[in-house]
Amino acid sequence: MVQSKFGHIVYCVDAANLPFYKDLLTFLGWKIWHENAEMLGVGAADGSSLWFGKATKDVKNDYDGPGVNHLALQTVKQSEVDETVAYLKKIGVPALFETPRHRPDFSGSESETYYQVMFESPDHILFEVVYIGPKE
Repeated sequence: MVQSKFGHIVYCVDAANLPFYKDLLTFLGWKIWHENAEMLGVGAADGSSLWFGKATKDVKNDYDGPGVNHLALQTVKQSEVDETVAYLKKIGVPALFETPRHRPDFSGSESETYYQVMFESPDHILFEVVYIGPKE
């Protein structure tokens, strides 16, 4: 049996939007691994990484079509979701789908919560910032 773990994801984006991803991901605690005019790489403490590179085709992303629906980044504390909501408001990014909110239908038990905010990047990439854990 092969042993594997998550390595990285690469998103093709408008290079003009790279500052959005840099600011968002550093706000969420990711470290910059690589940065130039056409590529941004950020890494997590576990060695996984996200890469945002210049798109070579002019097509729109449709997260409800075939392919990836959204990227979820999990926080350690529920209050960090609220901090993310405040950050998004500050930069003019609206929360989507009546979030932030608790999702008891996704909780593992009555003593846990699934608390999320969802939003879209300038390249129509759907993001979720979520706390999953004991109710606070």
